[in-house]
Amino acid sequence: MVFSSNIFLFAFLPLFLACYYLTPWRAKSALILVFSYVFYAWWRPDFLCLLVGVTIFSYCVALAIEAAIDETRRYQLLTVGVSLNLLALAYFKYANFGIDSLNVLLAGLGFNSVEFAHVLLPIGLSFYIFHAISYLVDIYRREAPPARNLIDFAAFIALFPHLVAGPVLRYHLLAEQFRSRTHSFERFSRGCVIFMIGFCKKVLIADTVAPLADAAFSSPMPTFSDAWLGAIAYTVQLFFDFSGYTDMAIGLALMIGFVFPENFNDPYISRSITEFWKRWHMSLSNWLREYLYIALGGNRKGVVRTYVNLFLTMLLGGLWHGANWTFVLWGAWHGGILVLERYWEQRFGKPLMPAWLRVIKTMLLVIIGWVLFRAADVAGASRMFQG
Repeated sequence: MVFSSNIFLFAFLPLFLACYYLTPWRAKSALILVFSYVFYAWWRPDFLCLLVGVTIFSYCVALAIEAAIDETRRYQLLTVGVSLNLLALAYFKYANFGIDSLNVLLAGLGFNSVEFAHVLLPIGLSFYIFHAISYLVDIYRREAPPARNLIDFAAFIALFPHLVAGPVLRYHLLAEQFRSRTHSFERFSRGCVIFMIGFCKKVLIADTVAPLADAAFSSPMPTFSDAWLGAIAYTVQLFFDFSGYTDMAIGLALMIGFVFPENFNDPYISRSITEFWKRWHMSLSNWLREYLYIALGGNRKGVVRTYVNLFLTMLLGGLWHGANWTFVLWGAWHGGILVLERYWEQRFGKPLMPAWLRVIKTMLLVIIGWVLFRAADVAGASRMFQG
């Protein structure tokens, strides 16, 4: 079920809102949880078991971390919690990619391929695994107390406005809102407006230009005009699709009193890739910086290690987006540019180009990256670049 579908707009959402505002406060979290599970299970009910399992497991590990007195024990529990969540992500999202890559290598060496049943990827897995990991790390760092109410925690993980495509939220940002939040006609109305703006972005703009991008990227030999038109069309499509979906999520949350942080801030006017990542999918950028870049050492271990950490963060961030070598190359592309920009800033300080020219330069680099992001495989990206 997606936010722009008829079943969501004309059945699920009206029914949910009616039930929500007729339900007493003490039962609202339970109602949110039930409807969120229905929303998630609409595609594949069996995958709901994985979501429930991750939720209960993370909830129990967090309580164990809080109860542990010895610091070594706390770290061991955190390691177990994070590792098992990552194993679930690795199996469902990357098993096919890993086996396919291994079979290509084996075939090149003259060996037989490995037989492996295709693994179906549960929708929203990357997002709720990230939510669970950030929750465990926050408890370990004592940045937030663990949830005492399993229903509230399960509702946070499964909250349908952000379950499938974000924004990526940290538990402590919503914990207080589960205990107390404001419901008003003004807030509900503002949520409706934001939702409709996002809906229009998605349906009127993104879905309109999508056929142009699809035609170009599926062409066996795109011409100069085909390649540029397709790349620019996808640049427009991706922004309005993703930011539109995020706006719908923020609006839906506001309708029931939750305040989500903004996720996009005019990224296509950025004057550098560094600035771009401060404006594009900001919740993910913050997550990667907080739980990956800093965990790798950040900028605390020297200049060279800072460059390595920047590159690895974007490389892994690219792989998080999808199990394909195109995503790995996309992450490496952005990681390499971030390293170069950091080096230039430290070595020379001021940029050479005027601001308007830096915007054009940055957009060109972003569009090149989006070709990698959109292409079905490396060969398809190569055909677009040749065009």
